[in-house]
Amino acid sequence: MAPNPAIPHARKRPGPGRIRRSATAAVAGLTAVLLLSACGYGSKAADSAPSAAPAASSGSKLSADTVKIGYFPNLTHGTALVGLGDGFFQKELGATRIRTQTFNAGPAEIEALNAGSIDIGWIGPSPAVNGYTKSNGQSLRIIGGSASGGVRLVVNPDRIKSPDDLRGKRIATPQLGNTQDVALLDYLADKGYRVDPQTGGGDVSVVRTDNKVTPDAYKSGSLDGAWVPEPTASKLVTLGARELLDEKSLWPDGKFVITNIIVSQKFLKEHPDVVEAVLRGSVNANAYIKANPDQAKADANARLKADSGSALDAAVLDPAWQDIDFIDDPLAATLQTEADHAVTAGLLKKPDLAGIYDLTLLNKVLQAKGRPAVADAGLGAK
Repeated sequence: MAPNPAIPHARKRPGPGRIRRSATAAVAGLTAVLLLSACGYGSKAADSAPSAAPAASSGSKLSADTVKIGYFPNLTHGTALVGLGDGFFQKELGATRIRTQTFNAGPAEIEALNAGSIDIGWIGPSPAVNGYTKSNGQSLRIIGGSASGGVRLVVNPDRIKSPDDLRGKRIATPQLGNTQDVALLDYLADKGYRVDPQTGGGDVSVVRTDNKVTPDAYKSGSLDGAWVPEPTASKLVTLGARELLDEKSLWPDGKFVITNIIVSQKFLKEHPDVVEAVLRGSVNANAYIKANPDQAKADANARLKADSGSALDAAVLDPAWQDIDFIDDPLAATLQTEADHAVTAGLLKKPDLAGIYDLTLLNKVLQAKGRPAVADAGLGAK
Protein backbone atom coordinates (compact mmCIF):
# COMPACT_ATOMS: atom_id res chain seq x y z
CA MET A 1 0.00 0.00 0.00
CA ALA A 2 1.41 3.33 -1.04
CA PRO A 3 1.81 5.99 1.65
CA ASN A 4 -1.01 8.50 1.75
CA PRO A 5 0.24 11.67 0.01
CA ALA A 6 -2.00 13.76 2.22
CA ILE A 7 -0.05 12.69 5.28
CA PRO A 8 2.98 14.96 5.82
CA HIS A 9 5.09 12.48 7.76
CA ALA A 10 4.78 9.35 5.65
CA ARG A 11 7.69 7.06 6.38
CA LYS A 12 10.48 6.64 3.85
CA ARG A 13 10.18 3.45 1.84
CA PRO A 14 13.73 2.68 0.71
CA GLY A 15 13.09 0.02 -1.86
CA PRO A 16 10.65 -2.28 -3.64
CA GLY A 17 9.56 -5.61 -2.37
CA ARG A 18 6.29 -6.06 -0.55
CA ILE A 19 4.66 -8.84 1.35
CA ARG A 20 1.72 -9.70 -0.86
CA ARG A 21 -0.99 -11.87 0.56
CA SER A 22 -4.12 -12.76 -1.38
CA ALA A 23 -5.74 -15.02 1.18
CA THR A 24 -8.34 -12.66 2.62
CA ALA A 25 -9.54 -15.27 5.07
CA ALA A 26 -6.10 -15.44 6.60
CA VAL A 27 -6.03 -11.67 6.94
CA ALA A 28 -9.35 -11.71 8.72
CA GLY A 29 -8.12 -14.32 11.13
CA LEU A 30 -4.93 -12.41 11.78
CA THR A 31 -6.91 -9.30 12.57
CA ALA A 32 -8.52 -11.09 15.47
CA VAL A 33 -5.12 -12.23 16.68
CA LEU A 34 -3.77 -8.70 16.41
CA LEU A 35 -6.62 -7.29 18.42
CA LEU A 36 -5.77 -9.65 21.23
CA SER A 37 -2.00 -9.52 21.15
CA ALA A 38 -0.96 -6.11 19.88
CA CYS A 39 1.68 -3.89 21.32
CA GLY A 40 2.52 -4.22 24.95
CA TYR A 41 6.24 -4.35 24.34
CA GLY A 42 5.80 -8.05 24.36
CA SER A 43 5.19 -8.98 27.96
CA LYS A 44 2.27 -11.23 28.80
CA ALA A 45 2.92 -11.22 32.52
CA ALA A 46 0.15 -10.53 34.98
CA ASP A 47 -0.61 -6.88 35.54
CA SER A 48 -0.44 -5.28 38.92
CA ALA A 49 -3.42 -4.47 41.08
CA PRO A 50 -4.32 -0.80 41.38
CA SER A 51 -2.25 1.07 43.91
CA ALA A 52 -3.75 2.73 46.93
CA ALA A 53 -4.65 6.34 46.32
CA PRO A 54 -1.90 8.65 47.58
CA ALA A 55 -2.59 11.75 49.58
CA ALA A 56 -3.98 14.49 47.38
CA SER A 57 -2.46 17.93 47.25
CA SER A 58 -4.06 20.91 48.87
CA GLY A 59 -6.31 22.95 46.68
CA SER A 60 -9.69 22.63 45.06
CA LYS A 61 -11.01 19.25 44.06
CA LEU A 62 -11.90 18.99 40.40
CA SER A 63 -15.05 17.37 39.02
CA ALA A 64 -13.86 13.84 39.91
CA ASP A 65 -12.81 12.64 43.36
CA THR A 66 -10.21 10.30 41.79
CA VAL A 67 -8.53 9.79 38.42
CA LYS A 68 -7.25 6.31 37.60
CA ILE A 69 -4.04 6.32 35.55
CA GLY A 70 -2.52 3.33 33.76
CA TYR A 71 1.00 2.94 32.34
CA PHE A 72 3.83 0.46 31.83
CA PRO A 73 6.87 0.31 34.15
CA ASN A 74 8.99 0.94 31.08
CA LEU A 75 11.32 3.76 30.03
CA THR A 76 9.25 4.54 26.95
CA HIS A 77 6.56 5.57 29.46
CA GLY A 78 9.03 7.95 31.10
CA THR A 79 6.57 10.86 31.08
CA ALA A 80 4.24 8.89 33.34
CA LEU A 81 7.13 7.69 35.53
CA VAL A 82 8.42 11.23 36.10
CA GLY A 83 4.97 12.82 36.20
CA LEU A 84 3.86 10.49 38.97
CA GLY A 85 7.13 10.17 40.83
CA ASP A 86 7.85 13.89 40.95
CA GLY A 87 4.28 15.00 41.58
CA PHE A 88 3.64 16.89 38.34
CA PHE A 89 0.19 15.32 37.89
CA GLN A 90 -0.88 15.68 41.51
CA LYS A 91 0.12 19.33 41.59
CA GLU A 92 -2.27 20.08 38.74
CA LEU A 93 -5.04 17.88 40.13
CA GLY A 94 -5.15 19.57 43.51
CA ALA A 95 -7.41 17.64 45.87
CA THR A 96 -8.42 15.12 43.20
CA ARG A 97 -6.64 11.89 44.05
CA ILE A 98 -4.59 9.72 41.69
CA ARG A 99 -4.95 5.96 41.60
CA THR A 100 -2.45 4.06 39.44
CA GLN A 101 -2.21 0.66 37.82
CA THR A 102 0.72 -0.73 35.84
CA PHE A 103 0.47 -3.06 32.87
CA ASN A 104 2.79 -5.32 30.92
CA ALA A 105 0.70 -5.64 27.77
CA GLY A 106 -1.36 -3.22 25.72
CA PRO A 107 -4.51 -5.35 25.36
CA ALA A 108 -4.81 -5.62 29.14
CA GLU A 109 -4.66 -1.84 29.49
CA ILE A 110 -7.33 -1.40 26.82
CA GLU A 111 -9.54 -3.91 28.64
CA ALA A 112 -9.05 -1.96 31.87
CA LEU A 113 -9.96 1.30 30.13
CA ASN A 114 -13.10 -0.27 28.65
CA ALA A 115 -14.08 -1.67 32.05
CA GLY A 116 -13.58 1.65 33.82
CA SER A 117 -10.66 0.33 35.88
CA ILE A 118 -8.54 3.17 34.51
CA ASP A 119 -9.56 6.52 33.02
CA ILE A 120 -6.36 7.69 31.35
CA GLY A 121 -3.41 5.64 30.13
CA TRP A 122 0.01 5.75 28.54
CA ILE A 123 0.14 3.16 25.77
CA GLY A 124 1.75 2.27 22.44
CA PRO A 125 0.19 3.03 19.05
CA SER A 126 -0.89 -0.50 18.04
CA PRO A 127 -3.15 -1.19 21.03
CA ALA A 128 -4.60 2.31 20.73
CA VAL A 129 -5.51 1.62 17.10
CA ASN A 130 -6.89 -1.82 17.89
CA GLY A 131 -8.87 -0.62 20.90
CA TYR A 132 -10.42 2.15 18.85
CA THR A 133 -11.29 0.03 15.82
CA LYS A 134 -12.52 -2.96 17.84
CA SER A 135 -15.01 -0.68 19.65
CA ASN A 136 -16.11 0.94 16.37
CA GLY A 137 -14.64 4.21 17.55
CA GLN A 138 -16.53 4.27 20.85
CA SER A 139 -13.97 3.40 23.54
CA LEU A 140 -11.10 5.88 23.57
CA ARG A 141 -9.46 8.99 22.22
CA ILE A 142 -5.78 9.77 21.88
CA ILE A 143 -5.35 13.08 23.66
CA GLY A 144 -1.60 13.64 23.58
CA GLY A 145 1.83 12.35 22.78
CA SER A 146 4.49 11.14 25.15
CA ALA A 147 7.48 9.55 23.43
CA SER A 148 9.15 9.05 20.08
CA GLY A 149 12.00 6.72 19.15
CA GLY A 150 13.68 4.32 21.48
CA VAL A 151 13.55 1.33 19.11
CA ARG A 152 16.56 -0.37 17.54
CA LEU A 153 17.54 -3.46 15.58
CA VAL A 154 20.50 -4.94 17.43
CA VAL A 155 22.30 -8.04 16.20
CA ASN A 156 25.09 -10.50 16.88
CA PRO A 157 28.04 -8.85 15.11
CA ASP A 158 29.68 -12.21 14.43
CA ARG A 159 26.67 -13.37 12.43
CA ILE A 160 25.23 -10.17 10.96
CA LYS A 161 27.29 -7.29 9.65
CA SER A 162 24.79 -5.71 7.23
CA PRO A 163 21.13 -6.07 6.21
CA ASP A 164 22.28 -8.49 3.50
CA ASP A 165 23.23 -10.96 6.24
CA LEU A 166 19.70 -11.23 7.68
CA ARG A 167 18.68 -14.11 5.42
CA GLY A 168 18.34 -17.32 7.42
CA LYS A 169 18.73 -15.52 10.75
CA ARG A 170 16.38 -15.47 13.77
CA ILE A 171 15.27 -11.97 14.78
CA ALA A 172 13.05 -11.35 17.81
CA THR A 173 10.16 -8.94 18.19
CA PRO A 174 8.05 -8.51 21.36
CA GLN A 175 4.69 -9.85 20.10
CA LEU A 176 2.82 -10.89 17.00
CA GLY A 177 1.39 -7.70 15.50
CA ASN A 178 2.88 -5.30 18.02
CA THR A 179 4.39 -2.02 16.90
CA GLN A 180 7.94 -3.37 16.58
CA ASP A 181 6.75 -6.57 14.90
CA VAL A 182 4.98 -4.57 12.19
CA ALA A 183 8.02 -2.33 11.75
CA LEU A 184 10.35 -5.31 11.27
CA LEU A 185 8.00 -7.00 8.77
CA ASP A 186 7.77 -3.77 6.81
CA TYR A 187 11.55 -3.30 6.84
CA LEU A 188 12.20 -6.86 5.70
CA ALA A 189 9.68 -6.51 2.87
CA ASP A 190 11.40 -3.33 1.70
CA LYS A 191 14.68 -5.23 1.64
CA GLY A 192 13.14 -7.95 -0.53
CA TYR A 193 12.81 -10.65 2.14
CA ARG A 194 9.64 -12.75 2.21
CA VAL A 195 8.19 -13.58 5.62
CA ASP A 196 4.83 -15.08 6.52
CA PRO A 197 3.34 -12.50 8.91
CA GLN A 198 1.46 -15.02 11.05
CA THR A 199 4.08 -17.72 11.55
CA GLY A 200 7.14 -15.50 11.19
CA GLY A 201 8.70 -18.09 8.90
CA GLY A 202 10.45 -17.25 5.66
CA ASP A 203 13.71 -15.80 4.39
CA VAL A 204 14.20 -14.35 7.88
CA SER A 205 12.66 -16.02 10.94
CA VAL A 206 10.73 -13.48 13.00
CA VAL A 207 10.54 -14.90 16.53
CA ARG A 208 7.93 -13.35 18.83
CA THR A 209 9.58 -13.33 22.25
CA ASP A 210 8.71 -11.64 25.53
CA ASN A 211 11.16 -8.80 26.13
CA LYS A 212 11.95 -10.23 29.56
CA VAL A 213 13.11 -13.45 27.88
CA THR A 214 14.91 -11.94 24.87
CA PRO A 215 18.26 -11.15 26.59
CA ASP A 216 18.66 -14.72 27.88
CA ALA A 217 17.61 -16.14 24.51
CA TYR A 218 20.18 -13.96 22.78
CA LYS A 219 22.85 -14.92 25.29
CA SER A 220 22.16 -18.62 24.70
CA GLY A 221 22.62 -18.17 20.95
CA SER A 222 19.03 -19.02 20.00
CA LEU A 223 18.50 -15.51 18.62
CA ASP A 224 20.67 -13.62 16.16
CA GLY A 225 19.19 -10.23 16.96
CA ALA A 226 16.06 -8.32 17.92
CA TRP A 227 13.96 -5.34 16.82
CA VAL A 228 12.99 -4.07 20.26
CA PRO A 229 12.27 -0.96 22.32
CA GLU A 230 14.37 0.37 25.15
CA PRO A 231 15.63 -0.74 27.55
CA THR A 232 15.75 -4.22 25.93
CA ALA A 233 17.91 -2.98 23.06
CA SER A 234 20.51 -1.57 25.46
CA LYS A 235 20.40 -4.75 27.56
CA LEU A 236 21.32 -6.73 24.46
CA VAL A 237 24.19 -4.35 23.70
CA THR A 238 25.63 -5.06 27.15
CA LEU A 239 25.61 -8.74 26.11
CA GLY A 240 27.70 -8.03 23.01
CA ALA A 241 25.08 -7.12 20.43
CA ARG A 242 25.62 -4.10 18.22
CA GLU A 243 23.20 -1.69 16.61
CA LEU A 244 22.43 -2.46 12.99
CA LEU A 245 19.63 0.08 12.67
CA ASP A 246 17.98 2.79 14.74
CA GLU A 247 14.34 2.99 13.60
CA LYS A 248 14.61 6.78 13.74
CA SER A 249 16.61 6.60 10.51
CA LEU A 250 13.53 5.34 8.65
CA TRP A 251 11.32 8.30 9.52
CA PRO A 252 11.32 11.95 8.40
CA ASP A 253 12.99 14.10 11.04
CA GLY A 254 13.71 10.89 12.97
CA LYS A 255 10.33 11.04 14.72
CA PHE A 256 7.68 8.34 15.08
CA VAL A 257 5.16 7.65 17.82
CA ILE A 258 6.05 5.01 20.40
CA THR A 259 3.84 6.12 23.32
CA ASN A 260 0.53 8.03 23.34
CA ILE A 261 -1.87 9.21 26.03
CA ILE A 262 -5.39 7.82 25.78
CA VAL A 263 -8.59 8.50 27.72
CA SER A 264 -11.95 6.81 27.82
CA GLN A 265 -14.49 8.85 25.90
CA LYS A 266 -16.90 8.65 28.83
CA PHE A 267 -14.35 10.13 31.25
CA LEU A 268 -13.34 12.82 28.76
CA LYS A 269 -16.96 13.89 28.34
CA GLU A 270 -17.76 13.87 32.06
CA HIS A 271 -14.49 15.26 33.46
CA PRO A 272 -12.69 17.46 30.91
CA ASP A 273 -11.17 19.55 33.73
CA VAL A 274 -9.45 16.46 35.15
CA VAL A 275 -8.17 15.42 31.73
CA GLU A 276 -6.82 18.92 31.15
CA ALA A 277 -5.06 18.85 34.52
CA VAL A 278 -3.36 15.56 33.68
CA LEU A 279 -2.28 16.96 30.32
CA ARG A 280 -0.80 20.03 32.03
CA GLY A 281 1.10 17.67 34.30
CA SER A 282 2.32 15.68 31.30
CA VAL A 283 3.50 18.80 29.44
CA ASN A 284 5.27 20.02 32.59
CA ALA A 285 6.89 16.61 33.14
CA ASN A 286 8.22 16.56 29.58
CA ALA A 287 9.59 20.08 29.99
CA TYR A 288 11.32 18.97 33.19
CA ILE A 289 12.79 15.93 31.42
CA LYS A 290 14.24 18.13 28.68
CA ALA A 291 15.61 20.72 31.11
CA ASN A 292 16.97 18.21 33.63
CA PRO A 293 17.74 15.00 31.72
CA ASP A 294 20.08 13.45 34.28
CA GLN A 295 17.85 14.09 37.27
CA ALA A 296 14.76 13.04 35.33
CA LYS A 297 16.50 9.82 34.33
CA ALA A 298 17.29 9.09 37.96
CA ASP A 299 13.72 9.92 38.97
CA ALA A 300 12.30 7.60 36.32
CA ASN A 301 14.61 4.81 37.44
CA ALA A 302 13.50 5.31 41.05
CA ARG A 303 9.87 5.00 39.98
CA LEU A 304 10.75 1.84 38.02
CA LYS A 305 12.24 0.36 41.16
CA ALA A 306 9.16 1.26 43.17
CA ASP A 307 6.87 -0.28 40.55
CA SER A 308 8.84 -3.39 39.58
CA GLY A 309 11.18 -3.97 42.51
CA SER A 310 14.39 -3.35 40.57
CA ALA A 311 16.16 -0.41 38.95
CA LEU A 312 18.18 -0.45 35.74
CA ASP A 313 21.97 -0.52 35.77
CA ALA A 314 23.66 2.59 34.41
CA ALA A 315 25.06 0.61 31.45
CA VAL A 316 21.50 0.01 30.32
CA LEU A 317 19.74 3.10 31.66
CA ASP A 318 22.05 5.76 30.20
CA PRO A 319 21.96 4.82 26.49
CA ALA A 320 18.30 3.78 26.66
CA TRP A 321 17.17 7.10 28.15
CA GLN A 322 19.22 9.07 25.65
CA ASP A 323 17.56 7.24 22.73
CA ILE A 324 14.01 8.28 23.69
CA ASP A 325 12.56 11.69 22.83
CA PHE A 326 9.82 12.75 25.26
CA ILE A 327 7.35 14.96 23.41
CA ASP A 328 3.84 16.38 23.65
CA ASP A 329 3.02 16.01 19.94
CA PRO A 330 1.34 12.65 19.29
CA LEU A 331 2.80 12.57 15.77
CA ALA A 332 -0.58 11.64 14.37
CA ALA A 333 0.60 11.18 10.80
CA THR A 334 3.03 8.47 11.86
CA LEU A 335 0.22 6.57 13.59
CA GLN A 336 -1.61 6.38 10.27
CA THR A 337 1.56 5.23 8.53
CA GLU A 338 2.16 2.52 11.13
CA ALA A 339 -1.42 1.30 10.67
CA ASP A 340 -0.86 1.24 6.90
CA HIS A 341 2.22 -0.93 7.43
CA ALA A 342 0.16 -3.44 9.42
CA VAL A 343 -2.39 -3.59 6.62
CA THR A 344 0.31 -4.10 4.00
CA ALA A 345 1.89 -6.87 6.05
CA GLY A 346 -1.44 -8.70 6.25
CA LEU A 347 -1.87 -8.21 9.98
CA LEU A 348 -4.78 -5.78 10.00
CA LYS A 349 -7.78 -4.94 7.91
CA LYS A 350 -7.83 -1.33 6.76
CA PRO A 351 -8.86 0.58 9.90
CA ASP A 352 -11.04 3.66 9.97
CA LEU A 353 -9.12 5.98 12.30
CA ALA A 354 -11.31 9.04 11.78
CA GLY A 355 -11.99 10.56 15.19
CA ILE A 356 -9.29 8.67 17.09
CA TYR A 357 -7.70 11.97 18.21
CA ASP A 358 -9.08 14.78 20.33
CA LEU A 359 -6.25 17.26 20.83
CA THR A 360 -8.48 20.15 21.94
CA LEU A 361 -7.35 20.14 25.57
CA LEU A 362 -3.70 19.53 24.75
CA ASN A 363 -3.67 22.47 22.36
CA LYS A 364 -5.38 24.59 25.01
CA VAL A 365 -2.56 23.71 27.44
CA LEU A 366 0.12 24.41 24.82
CA GLN A 367 -1.49 27.72 23.84
CA ALA A 368 -1.49 28.85 27.47
CA LYS A 369 2.28 28.29 27.43
CA GLY A 370 2.71 30.25 24.21
CA ARG A 371 3.46 27.15 22.18
CA PRO A 372 2.02 26.20 18.78
CA ALA A 373 -0.81 23.73 18.40
CA VAL A 374 -0.12 20.16 17.29
CA ALA A 375 -1.96 18.51 14.40
CA ASP A 376 -4.21 15.48 14.25
CA ALA A 377 -3.44 14.63 10.57
CA GLY A 378 -7.13 14.86 9.72
CA LEU A 379 -8.02 12.14 12.26
CA GLY A 380 -9.60 14.40 14.88
CA ALA A 381 -12.99 13.97 16.50
CA LYS A 382 -15.69 16.15 14.98
